[in-house]
Amino acid sequence: MTVEDQDPTPSQGVGDDERRPTAAAAAAERSGAPAADPAAATPPARPVPAFDGHTPVQRPSGDLERYARLFSQRTRVMKTSAMRDLMALTERPEVISLAGGLADTTLFPAEDLAKVLSHMAAGDSARALQYGPTEGLAEIRPCLAEVMAAEGTIVDPDEILVTSGGQQVIDLVCKTLVDPGDVVVTEGPTYPGAVPTFSAYEANVVQIEMDEDGMRIDLLEEALDRLAAEGRRPKFIYTIPTFQNPGGVTMSLERRRRLVQIAHEQQILVLEDNPYGLLRYEGEALPTLLSLDGGRFVIYAGTLSKILSPGIRVGWALAPAPVRQKMVIGKAGSDLNSSSLSQLFVAYYFRERDWRDYVRQQATVYQARRDVMLEALTRHMPDGTTWTRPQGGLFVWLTLPEQIDTTDLLARALQHDVAFVPGRGAFLDGRGGNSMRVNFSGVTEDEIREGVSRIGSVIAEQLELYASIAGTPRPRGGSTRGGSSDPVASPGDTDRSIVPLRTAGRRRGTA
Repeated sequence: MTVEDQDPTPSQGVGDDERRPTAAAAAAERSGAPAADPAAATPPARPVPAFDGHTPVQRPSGDLERYARLFSQRTRVMKTSAMRDLMALTERPEVISLAGGLADTTLFPAEDLAKVLSHMAAGDSARALQYGPTEGLAEIRPCLAEVMAAEGTIVDPDEILVTSGGQQVIDLVCKTLVDPGDVVVTEGPTYPGAVPTFSAYEANVVQIEMDEDGMRIDLLEEALDRLAAEGRRPKFIYTIPTFQNPGGVTMSLERRRRLVQIAHEQQILVLEDNPYGLLRYEGEALPTLLSLDGGRFVIYAGTLSKILSPGIRVGWALAPAPVRQKMVIGKAGSDLNSSSLSQLFVAYYFRERDWRDYVRQQATVYQARRDVMLEALTRHMPDGTTWTRPQGGLFVWLTLPEQIDTTDLLARALQHDVAFVPGRGAFLDGRGGNSMRVNFSGVTEDEIREGVSRIGSVIAEQLELYASIAGTPRPRGGSTRGGSSDPVASPGDTDRSIVPLRTAGRRRGTA
């Protein structure tokens, strides 16, 4: 249990030990004997050693009590990110991590990095090391508008707010719009990194099920009607319409149009998160919600983390002018401005290199890895398992037989040096217990095969245990590390195991 999860009772407050009677005093009171002097019975408090500048201070084991009363009420509802919890474990070199949404930065040419940094240092070193405007440097905004234009979304560069990654956009939108108890509507499952942000701002999150065409707009309309009958109005709808994280599915054009229409009819803001739109491996590109909306009710979140580098922490937002103004004020209070060095690096890179060519290289590599993962899942997953087949992006969403709990399964998987994100990390209501998210972009093809094989082995062990308890034969599949004799479908084939997200109440529900 982390410090954030612990909820101290009033008896744990600082100074309570001084007010609480000692056991000796209580016994004396019951017997009628005079109580001993508390000062004489209580040993003196151990002094806190002064820091000598060299030896680290040894913190007492009861340190939580020292600070518990200082924590804000918000810390009691704050959640940790499912990915953050795994980062330390997956840093171990022996662990095959299918957990993170990692871009493969080894694909970035080292000579390009050296040249761009050298030219930037020679031409703009003073500006790179200086503060910049909160809205972002003028040089980078046309670059970000160029990225959006590649998806058919034309925007005015002056309207772009540069942020410290796409994650900050989510935080700023919540800071700008959400009071404790306000309703936020999102997909189920949703981006695991958004879950702790919604929780920190004490939002009441309503999650809408998905299928192979993304968020089910019919269920969204039912939820909005139900909320209206209760006198509640959502502050915004959060969606990742293209190659959704973690589901891997893409919202259809018909649903995109209807969602924007609902936003206009009911005057509800929509936060469109679009980190993966340019990482398409097949199918036709669809218009962004922002391009369909015209900038009236859609807030757009973009990032270079997946198509250039997550380490530079460059994202951006577009929003209706009054909302953007409040977001700028909120950002100034958070970090003053995003890194000038990172922004100038992007500007120089776009000027001197073909960023589109680098994205195409990434897409080629990731598509091959996706195909390897789908093949490995066909080989190693047991009957009763379903998964999505993404046309782009970085993730596949699996739903396992109902008796498997992926949170417990992760502990077993880590013993086999493989990691994934348990499904509960993508929900705020406890759902997703038998689901998981796996990533194929940040690992090699051999690591994907071995990682999926290890997960299959752990699932097989669990199913054998459940079968032995129930006295029934276990489902086939779930081979050991040595592989399986089951035939393997080619990635382009239609395989019974590669199915879309199912809605609640239907077979093998995942959303």
